[in-house]
Amino acid sequence: MSTSTPVRSDAEHDAGSPRVRRQLVASLVQRQGAAAVLVVVVIIAWLSLPSFGTAENLRDIALQSSFLAVIALGMTFVIITGGIDLSVGSVYALGGVVAAWASQYGLLAAIALPVLLCGAIGFINGVLVSRAGLPPFIVTLATLLFARGLLLAITDEGSTTFTIKDQAVINLGSSSFLGLGIPVWIALVLFGIGGIILRRTRFGEAVFATGGAEGSAVLMGLPVRRVKLTVYVMSGALAGFAGVLTAAYLQSGVTVIGVGTELDAIAAVVIGGTLLTGGAGTLIGTIVGVLLRNVIGNIINQIGGLDSNIQSVISGAFLLVVVVAQRLLARSRSETE
Repeated sequence: MSTSTPVRSDAEHDAGSPRVRRQLVASLVQRQGAAAVLVVVVIIAWLSLPSFGTAENLRDIALQSSFLAVIALGMTFVIITGGIDLSVGSVYALGGVVAAWASQYGLLAAIALPVLLCGAIGFINGVLVSRAGLPPFIVTLATLLFARGLLLAITDEGSTTFTIKDQAVINLGSSSFLGLGIPVWIALVLFGIGGIILRRTRFGEAVFATGGAEGSAVLMGLPVRRVKLTVYVMSGALAGFAGVLTAAYLQSGVTVIGVGTELDAIAAVVIGGTLLTGGAGTLIGTIVGVLLRNVIGNIINQIGGLDSNIQSVISGAFLLVVVVAQRLLARSRSETE
């Protein structure tokens, strides 16, 4: 009786090859590396700092993360398309001030007016980037200055602070449900909707295609211009809505917020695994990036002896490491293909 030796197919052989294993490891590190770091940091802080693991502190971290998360949600869509939005910090502050002013007319006005205004700024960004072909960096830098200037004009160079007296608006930022602040639940719902759009719709596929290979996306007949326009409108509107939530939480339109927030949002998105070059990214990664940034900040505050600027130093250093790691991983994957 003769015995036959099973022959492995090329696919099976390739799946077990060192080259493919390196590709899988590089992809896993890029997508899940920040989550692993977050888990390690949380465990160390939980064991080292007695007050870190308290319910009150964890709720505070979640609440403070929710405002940046809403901004970072829109930024994720923009960066996946290969763009950038530097205007979100000023738009965020503008949204808060306009929400505080509009709160005298009720909750609907306090939400709708800033979202529409900030969405319109995003529309300007989208038109100039998608239709005029201008660099996103320059366009959004210009609207950053425009939004900040409009903010100062509305508040008489920052000397006027609009306070919120409508209890319905205040509840939007200060009320809680099942132990978590309403802004946290709103952020989770928005991320859920964003995840469905990004992963389950043709628009989401077009977002990835636009950032991955714009020329090929155009040849495939995808509405690249419309996609770019839409993501910038989303970014502006979400930044404005984050301003609404912050104003409701602070019960006033604070003019000094938002400085550097665009960098925080970009850092959170990139730390979460979204490539600055576009074409790859996840909203779960963005949530992880936001949480990692705020957990580190919370730890620094609890240590007490460290200057608050250390948080910026750590965030900047961590972002640099992540960007370099992304480049090395991308190079490793391209060499193994």
